[in-house]
Amino acid sequence: MLVVMMDQQLLSPTTVCPTCLMADRDGNPRWHHGQLRCGKRLVNSENGHPAQYECQMGFRIAHVDSVA
Repeated sequence: MLVVMMDQQLLSPTTVCPTCLMADRDGNPRWHHGQLRCGKRLVNSENGHPAQYECQMGFRIAHVDSVA
C-alpha cells in the first residue's frame, strides 16, 4: 500500500495524485513492479523501514506492507 507522508499525518494517494500530471489515467501513482515510476527513491527498505520515494510534486511517498 502506498501512503503520502505529510508532517504528522498519512494521506491516501487518491487524495493527492488525481491532480498530478504524472498520475496514470485513473489518477493513481505510477507504481510498477515494486517501484514508483513518477518519483525517485530516497531511502532503502533496510532495518524494517519502508521504501520511501519523493514524487515529482515534492510529496514523500512510502510503500507500507499492510499487516493483517
